[in-house]
Amino acid sequence: MNYKKFLNTKKIKNNTNGFNPLWIPDFLYDFQKELVEWSIRKGKAALFEDCGLGKTPQQLVWAQNIIKKTNGNVLIVTPLAVSQQTIREAEKFGLEAKRTQTGIIHKGINVTNYERLEHFNSNDFDGIVCDESSILKNFDGKTCKHIIDFMNSIKYRLLCTATPAPNDFVELGTSSEALGLMTRKQMLGMFFTHDGKNNNQWNLKGHAKKRFWQWVSTWARSIRKPSDLGFKNNNFILPSLNFHKHIIKSNYKENVLIPSQAVGLNEQRAEKRRTLLLRCKKVASLVPKNESCLIWCHLNDEGNLLEKIIPEAVQVSGKDSNESKENKMTGFSKGDIRILITKPKIGGFGMNWQHCSTMMFFPSHSHEQFYQASRRCWRFGQKKEVNCHLIASNRESIVMHNMLRKEQQAIEMYNGIIREMSEFQLNKRKINFKMKKVRIPKWL
Repeated sequence: MNYKKFLNTKKIKNNTNGFNPLWIPDFLYDFQKELVEWSIRKGKAALFEDCGLGKTPQQLVWAQNIIKKTNGNVLIVTPLAVSQQTIREAEKFGLEAKRTQTGIIHKGINVTNYERLEHFNSNDFDGIVCDESSILKNFDGKTCKHIIDFMNSIKYRLLCTATPAPNDFVELGTSSEALGLMTRKQMLGMFFTHDGKNNNQWNLKGHAKKRFWQWVSTWARSIRKPSDLGFKNNNFILPSLNFHKHIIKSNYKENVLIPSQAVGLNEQRAEKRRTLLLRCKKVASLVPKNESCLIWCHLNDEGNLLEKIIPEAVQVSGKDSNESKENKMTGFSKGDIRILITKPKIGGFGMNWQHCSTMMFFPSHSHEQFYQASRRCWRFGQKKEVNCHLIASNRESIVMHNMLRKEQQAIEMYNGIIREMSEFQLNKRKINFKMKKVRIPKWL
């Protein structure tokens, strides 16, 4: 092998393992059709689309094409309670999908939860969809490895999520590994450099920046709105998201004019417990009458107290069975439950709650939890302005500011991802830009 051939082996290859689409229904929007067609041709692909852009119907159409091609079965894996939502979406679009939890395989599209995956054999499926695939990194290492190993024997794969990397795009390596394209370690070695101090701190090599996003574009598409792909936004315009800060005076006793901030996790946890009653009473006073309300908490004591002092409130807690959690969250979706209390790590992924426009939050340092939880209501399809109430003590204001800072940084970073990938996402499409007449000054 000469040196030129050796270099060619190191080139990023735009591998295509799929086939030409066999069925693209009219109920998909134009940008959705393009994304589905592209992902079917790829065979192994990821769709990183913002909340409310219709990932569920895209998943279902993708799965139906795999079935038409192979005459086999497809498994759609979702977070808890989202499986029932996926079944309702399938019925809405006239497609047949069956929910399964015990390993029983139905002909066609099967829908289950990540928690139930251990009951299934990957050899029974020709295609798999991981809904809200960013949740993979929230599982422990053993569970995440099991999911990736399960996928590795399946020919056609699709990952769908709104946040492939809310804080650090190094996590894109998890998606690449799940698709069987490049392991996370290989990706880090090729495109990133380590600062030698923090084991989790990896920086994108300056000279590799363009090549990195070019590589991501060979297997992923990332959009926040249809115009990112050159289409008209039309109805995909979000109403405003309004943040309302409520600062509670701490009952912490200290002989100073200006109260000190709770510094460090231990002090901040102590402050949360110290102001538990004050913060929960404030939330209760902000709950609207005769309207749906979603309350996000982090501590069991917060959820228990809120459920006790707020009439009509129903809590989804960690001690509930999976069936009970699903029933309660589905009840909120249908409007049978008006006020729902839960934690972001329980109900923060995948649910469509556009019927609710009021949320309560106790701030934390996790931006991913805040992003995912707030996007259950603030998503395309929401008709009203969304009011997000943030409740914290004056000694926790540093936590609130940190959370809002991360929100702004994440928006800027995601816009950066779109900008970096747009060159490769649009280069094979002819975009028709409107031409405007420009009058040239006489002096030119």
